[in-house]
Order: sequence, then C-alpha cells, then structure tokens
Amino acid sequence: MLRRIAALRPPPPTTTRAAAPVGEAGAGASYSSKSTSLPQKQQRVRDHAFDGIMEVQKRVRRFLALNALLLYAASPTAFSSSPGGESGAGAVSVPFSRLGALSRRQLRLKPLDAGHFMLRHPHAFHLFLHPVHRILHARLTPRAAAALRLEADAIASSRPAAVLRLRKLLLLAPPHHRLRLEHIRLLRRDFGLPDDFADSIILSNPALFRLTPDQFVEFVPSPTTDPPDLTVAAVERSRERHYREHRSPGAGEEDARFAFPTRFPPGFKIGKYFRIAVWKWQRLPYASPYADVSGHDLRSLEAKRRMEKRAVAAVHELLSLTVEKRTTLERLALFRDALGVPKKIKEFLLKYQGIFYISTRGNQGKLHTVFLREAYYKGELVEANEISAARRKLEELLLMSREKANLDRMFTSMGRGWDELGGGRRGGEELREKFLGDASGRKRKIGAEDDDDDADSGEDSGVESLYIE
Repeated sequence: MLRRIAALRPPPPTTTRAAAPVGEAGAGASYSSKSTSLPQKQQRVRDHAFDGIMEVQKRVRRFLALNALLLYAASPTAFSSSPGGESGAGAVSVPFSRLGALSRRQLRLKPLDAGHFMLRHPHAFHLFLHPVHRILHARLTPRAAAALRLEADAIASSRPAAVLRLRKLLLLAPPHHRLRLEHIRLLRRDFGLPDDFADSIILSNPALFRLTPDQFVEFVPSPTTDPPDLTVAAVERSRERHYREHRSPGAGEEDARFAFPTRFPPGFKIGKYFRIAVWKWQRLPYASPYADVSGHDLRSLEAKRRMEKRAVAAVHELLSLTVEKRTTLERLALFRDALGVPKKIKEFLLKYQGIFYISTRGNQGKLHTVFLREAYYKGELVEANEISAARRKLEELLLMSREKANLDRMFTSMGRGWDELGGGRRGGEELREKFLGDASGRKRKIGAEDDDDDADSGEDSGVESLYIE
C-alpha cells in the first residue's frame, strides 16, 4: 500500500537552471550553463544597422525587377540575347497595361503594387500618356538610367578584379576546383560579374577557365599570371595587418594566430563561461579553406572541431570575395558541399553571431541575407569599391522624397491613365485618392506601411531552399 502511495506522489522539483536563450531585439543573450563549449543552438539577436540596409535593398530589388520587365516588354528577343541592356534604358517606354500584367504574372505582385511603387518613386520612373496611342506608358527617368549605366561601367572597368575573384571562388571547392555555371550565374551580381560573364570572362580566358560540356566551370592553373598570394585568405591578411598595427610587448601571439575578428550585436550579453568558450575556439587551429583535406582522417572529435572552424573560414572567405560583403542564405546553400558547411546552414551561422549576421528583412521574412560583420561599421561598408559606390547612387535616388519632385506636371499629363494604373476605375480612384487627395482635398499620408516591398520580387525564384532550416 505504501509503495502505491509513493508512486502517486509528484516528483520533487529540479534545482538545475536552464540556459536562457538568446532573445530577439531588446532581449539580451545570457548563458547560465557552466559548459565552456559554444552552444549548438542559438536564437538570432537583431542588429538594426544591418536590418536598415535591407530595408533599402527591398526597394532596390523591386526597382531592378520592374526595370527587367520593362526591358523585356519592350523587346523580348533583345532582352534574352543581352540581359544587361542598361544602356539606353531611359529611352525605352512600354504600355503600363502590359508591364502591370507581367508584374502580376511573373513577380506575383498585387494589381496596385506596380503602379503604387512607380508613383512613390518619381525620381526613378516616369508615367505619361503617349501622345499618339493615348494610353499610359512607363519608362525610366534619365537619372535612373544614368545610375544603371554608372554601375555597368564600374563592372566593366573592374573586370580584372572580377576574374581574380572568380578564380579564388573556384579554389574554394577542392579537390577538383569546379563549380556549376548556373550556381555562379545566380551569384554574379554579388561578385560584380557582368551578365554575359560566361562569354566575356570564362570563354574569353581559356588559359584561366574551362567550361565543360556538362556546364561546370573548372580552374586552370596559370603560375605565370596568378599572384603569389592567390590562396591567402582575407582573414589571414586582416589578422596580420591588425597584429602589425597593434602589436605590444607581451601580447599573446598564440591567441591571435587563428583568431577571427568578432563583434557581437547590441544586446548580446556574454557570460563568463561563454567568454571562455569563445577564447578556446579562437585558439583552435584549422586548415586553410583553400587547402585540400579530402585525404585527412576526420573521425576524431578534435578533427571535427577544426573542420567546423575551417567551414567558418570558408564562409568568411566567400563573403569577403563579394562586392558588398553579403549574399543571401539561399545562394550560400548552393555552395554548401564545396565549402564543407553542415546541412543546417542557418543554425550553423547563428552559432557564430560575432562573425556573421543573418537579416530576415525582405520577401516577407523568407529571404535571409548573410553579412560579414567586420566589413561594416554603423551600416556602412568600411572599404567601399567602385561597384558599391555606383550602387549607392541608385539607392540614394530611390530614397529621395517625393516632395522634391515636380509631380503636378506628371499627374496632369496622365489624364485618364489613372484607371489604367489601377487596373480599373476602382483601383484608379484608390491611387488618385492616395496621391492627389479625396474630394475635400486631403491626401492620405503614404508611409512605409503602404509600400508592399515585402512581396516576392522574383529574385532567387529558381533556388531551392532545401538546406535552410
């Protein structure tokens, strides 16, 4: 009887404290665990400086998607043969009805989204009633076309640097040093490659690249043209530069030999044992991301730890090769096998929030952008280049206020084009009320909440997200 009563008693409360998870935004990250190894799972802590960058990039992606549709609607054959087509883009005008239909079908935009975005950015798009056809047309403004030409000229002038970046990217895939052409094509904007890079870079340099019949790009050794530091990682250069500039007597050379620049996001509170874990990880030796480790014995726990740090170095190197030191997690997953990154790549990068940052702004939280923390300071690139400076001009154009544009003339010239802009009389009246005011003359304030830039912009539509968990 006593045994039955004892079995019915509730178990005594446990006294062990669970580790507090890393909080979002305002909540800090505190670890009460006494383990001196890095936690396997961490929640993301927001960094508003990087999220602010992605708020601007939402407009840039929408602008580039609509400009691509504008060029395609003007001449599908010419667009397919030359996808860049930025030269002379400002003179191309197409009926807005066709542009709106393409945006709804290919970009999955709502009926009013395309017209609403163009009206909110009059410095980039010009809407007018065609003098002959008497229907509403859309085209780029001369300033927007000049910004696109500036970026195209910057990409063309930095072609030697793009060739070097592409060769280093292929070297990150040992032992065969080959990658799929389609995967490189999806990464071409991040690497500053021209749209026709397959012809202008790969096929034009047979002594440096080889394009196989199964559409793989292979690295061709060229000792005479390659610089001697081709296989030196960017973190090794920055580590040596920092050590030379800040070297002091008694400084621990062993602590800096394999260390990564680390800066945790605001609100990320580090406990004593977590700080010890980071210190132990920084001292852990690892093989270069350019080294071939296929023949090594990786069964021991120590070898697995070193391979994990090597994967961090490989992702660090790939982000360092990009023009703006960032790329999407979906594109990074395409190179998972080549870089030696685990399958759960998002969980893996969140483990090292002092080195990388993952932003979920854009495409309704489905688009993840990975930033290299050390390359940014207060939301700005530390070392800007010609391509990033040209793209900055386009961002500034899209951020200009509508109040600085003379919209009266454009709105007056549109005439009955409001109905075409809204896809019908009801939609036209809604847009007219937003931008011109209702019967009493009151305008509705247009803010960020009215701009549905989180809709699918069509970017990365062909990329599978199987490895994003």
